[in-house]
Amino acid sequence: MQHTSRRNVLRLALMATALTATSLPAIAQDKVIKVGTLKLIHGVTPYFYEKFVPAGIKVEVIPFESPTDGKNAVATGTVDFGIYGLAAATLGGANGEPVVVIGAACNRGMAVVAAKDSPINSIKDLKGKKVAIWPGSTQEVVILDRLSAEGMTISDIQSVRVSFSDMAPALARGDVDAYVGAEPGPGISLANGVGKIVEYPYTTPTGSLNMVLTTRREMIEKNPELIKTLLKIHRQASEFAMSDRDAFVTMAMQKLGQQRASIEKAAPNVELTWKIDDQFLKQAEYYGSQMLGKKQIRQLPDYKTFIDPSFVKSVEGS
Repeated sequence: MQHTSRRNVLRLALMATALTATSLPAIAQDKVIKVGTLKLIHGVTPYFYEKFVPAGIKVEVIPFESPTDGKNAVATGTVDFGIYGLAAATLGGANGEPVVVIGAACNRGMAVVAAKDSPINSIKDLKGKKVAIWPGSTQEVVILDRLSAEGMTISDIQSVRVSFSDMAPALARGDVDAYVGAEPGPGISLANGVGKIVEYPYTTPTGSLNMVLTTRREMIEKNPELIKTLLKIHRQASEFAMSDRDAFVTMAMQKLGQQRASIEKAAPNVELTWKIDDQFLKQAEYYGSQMLGKKQIRQLPDYKTFIDPSFVKSVEGS
């Protein structure tokens, strides 16, 4: 008898627990969007996203050292969105990887820098010099175009493989004579008195086009609403950072660990942006033709699918 009542009590307790578990509302969890970006001043836009995210969404920013790493993270789904140079994106598109450009991210942000007291004052003066270049970067394509315009090729210089973050230190040590860098590197070289600007290389038909916002093709097919949401956030963050120079400089200092003096030198050479327009499309296709001509890619991407301006258009009026 005692055993029966004990079993009844236990059964009732289990039923009560089950009822409680099913009747309590589930605790809602925020949707986490993973965004990869480069450790450069013109890659800081995602750090402003949290100011503009709607309720129920969180953004996790994952920094990358190289454009190729960022592109691979998007292609494999390690991140949902990625910001890196057009060169890496074009390489992915040309190789048939599921990388799609859905927005612009940054114009400008490049510079050819030489040692302050060196005789290098023009692109032609780079002949025979040790020049740091990061392979697979937008800067590589642009400097090859500039060399060609001056009647030179890459064989006329001593190209040295150096990552963007190591370029300013390499110049300061005397390891290289010049570099084709990304901000804040040039700003650092100016601020510490080691370097001088040889040229901001924006005279090619590529213009100042530099970094892009990308996602994986699967995201376009399965969750276009999330892309629209992210692009609205990206637009607001870009416009905010460009309208508040002090906030932009402060964020870059925090995330890049650089001094204010170098960031202040770098900031005027950076234009954070979001919009894909006719000029963007024209420059991007020219850029691809340059990569093809220099055998950096074997074929052009299918620009009808590689660049998708529909999401930019959907948020233009919002």
